[in-house]
Parts: sequence; C-alpha cells; structure tokens
Amino acid sequence: MIATGSSAFELSSQVNEPLTGRKYEFMLYPLSFAEMVLNDGLVQEKRMIKHRLIYGYYSEIVTKTGEEKEHLKLSASSYLYKDLLMLDQVKKPLILEKLQKALALQVGNEISYQEIGQTIGSDTKTVDKYIDLLEKTYVVFRLPALNRNVRNEIKKGKKVYFYDCGIYNAVINNFSPVNARTDIGALWENFIISERIKFLRYNDMDQVQYFWRTTKQQEIDLIEEKNGTTNA
Repeated sequence: MIATGSSAFELSSQVNEPLTGRKYEFMLYPLSFAEMVLNDGLVQEKRMIKHRLIYGYYSEIVTKTGEEKEHLKLSASSYLYKDLLMLDQVKKPLILEKLQKALALQVGNEISYQEIGQTIGSDTKTVDKYIDLLEKTYVVFRLPALNRNVRNEIKKGKKVYFYDCGIYNAVINNFSPVNARTDIGALWENFIISERIKFLRYNDMDQVQYFWRTTKQQEIDLIEEKNGTTNA
C-alpha cells in the first residue's frame, strides 16, 4: 500500500503510530534541478535557471507555463498553510503571515527571534513555535551555526531558508526578473542550499549541515559533516 498526501500532520498522526516498524517513509520535496535535467536535458535546464529562481519547482508551477504567478500566490496564501491554520496552536494567522515575510527578508542572514518578534509584534516563544510549525510542514528549514568553541565564533545562531524559491518570492510578492533583483544573492543562496538538501536526501547521503561565522564577519555559507569529515 502506498499512502501519499500533502498534509504532513494528517499523515504523521493517522499513519505513523499503527505502522511503527512496518513502513518506509519517503520525503517528496518540490522537483529538483537533477530531476528536471533527466526530463529536459542539462542544456535546457541551465537555460531555465533564472525562471526557476523566480517561480521555483513545485510540480504544478513547472507544468502550467504562463500561470506560475497565480498558482504561487494561491499556494502561499492558502493551500500550502492549510495544515497550520487548522491547528489550535495557531491562534494568530496574521502573525504567521508577518513571520513568513520577515523570514523571507532575512534569508541568508542570521536571525534573531527577539528582533523578529519586535518586527511582527509578537514574543520570542510564539516566533520559535511558529517557525517550528513552518518547518514541520516543510515550508522552511533551519540551518544552525557550527560551534567549535573558538572564542569569536557565533555559537547559537540560526539561518532560515525556504524549500522553494517560488514560495519565497510569493511571500514577499516579488516576481521581478533576476536582473532587476536587489536580493539576488539571498535568492541564489536559498536555491543552492535547498537543491543541495534534495540531492543529499535523494542519494541517501546523511550529512549534517551548518553555516559558520565569526564575530568579525568571516563566513562560510554551508558546511557539511559526515563520519568526522568536514567539507565547506
């Protein structure tokens, strides 16, 4: 039997417990660069990179050419977050909406729950809880800071990225082309790191991922560790 669904909470609550030890779970991310290369060829997909940076890789976005913006706005405003809005834990949908935008505007930067809370008019506990819920519904993911106890390292920092660039752009309502973007660095960084996550998971490569930064602003955007080996 194969059970699929867009509702992560429904699947985990209704399927996980009775099937403990008798199931395999597969995480289906938005389509990946590698999958599209297999479908369209490397040359064509490289040509599409600027388009993917704006509209992302959700399957209905990729297949419905010319309707990308409308479908992304619909996903970002309702369908994608139906899990969250149905939860009793989400008492303030407006705060959730503001939080998504604040996170999008901070992509590539270390975030402070306190600063975000002040920006959106909420407390740090609510910010932490709502980010956790966004993570559990696979809208965003957190990247922790690597800590080797060097005196000037950032020790407890976190960055937040979106699993899909199209949703990132829908949240900030900016579908301008790449050459007109002031946030192209953050957009590209989000694209690369999310694609890397898909690649690792689909190839069963179990690396632990971090970013590294010092108080003097020296930084490596992505560090991976496996079996005692560290790669930047």
